[in-house]
Amino acid sequence: MSTRLDVKKTYKLYLGGKFPRSESGRYLPAKSAKGEHLDNFAHASRKDFRDAVVAARSAVAGWGNASAYNRGQILYRAAEMLQNRAAELVAEIARSTNVSAAKAKREVTLAIDRLVHFAGWTDKYQQVFGSVNPVASSHFNFSTPEPTGVVVVLAPDEPSLLALVSLVAPVILSGNAAIVIASEKFPLPAATFAEILATSDLPGGVVNLLTGKRAELVPHIATHMDVNAIVDGAGDAELSAKLQAGTAINLKRYSKYSLAPADWFSAKAENPYRILDTVEFKTAWHPIGV
Repeated sequence: MSTRLDVKKTYKLYLGGKFPRSESGRYLPAKSAKGEHLDNFAHASRKDFRDAVVAARSAVAGWGNASAYNRGQILYRAAEMLQNRAAELVAEIARSTNVSAAKAKREVTLAIDRLVHFAGWTDKYQQVFGSVNPVASSHFNFSTPEPTGVVVVLAPDEPSLLALVSLVAPVILSGNAAIVIASEKFPLPAATFAEILATSDLPGGVVNLLTGKRAELVPHIATHMDVNAIVDGAGDAELSAKLQAGTAINLKRYSKYSLAPADWFSAKAENPYRILDTVEFKTAWHPIGV
């Protein structure tokens, strides 16, 4: 009697709304916390990262010019799609990290709620964080936050889904486009989340997902001239130093956002002031009476 071999799924990258294979042709085995071979995932290269930057840059204008109300609707729709496939993600988190089904369900539920939470900020953050400034002349002087452009987000290993959602949502709600470097240890929940985003209303290129080894990608992230900001949630001191050293090349904004795994489940990860990490304040003058 013959023995049937299990067909392992190969998770691809997510670039510009599509799922290409790595241009290098490399793949890595995804293993559970117990060391079991689960599936395979793409090993992103420098060229893949450069392609992600091009995809993100091409999406910035359309996404940034969309109305705040429309961006909120789209993020809410992403939460709907995440809820529709919650059972699949619960199973993915449980088999990857070997947590209980109850804990995995809690993580997915909080990820849905966090998307809804930040969707509500799309049409509020400018009112809350903007200002009308007193000046000595007969002018109105307004300061308003606007998106900075292309942002690289490095997600931590745990919790693999909730932390990623908590990092990405405040970046894109203002009109930025994100390149997400998924958890190196547990990449499959992030890859599944990318499949969910592809079926939502989120325009292609607004979120791009790379999987692989952080250490290979960090030098290219640090030196790329068309990256405007970095949100570092990976919690790796050595990689953090390399990223900060590279920001001097084109004055990228660098924000470190490291929380203990348990804190991603708390209100600390809902802080709306994190929106300010990836916006720029533009000031306009307008004559009074004109």
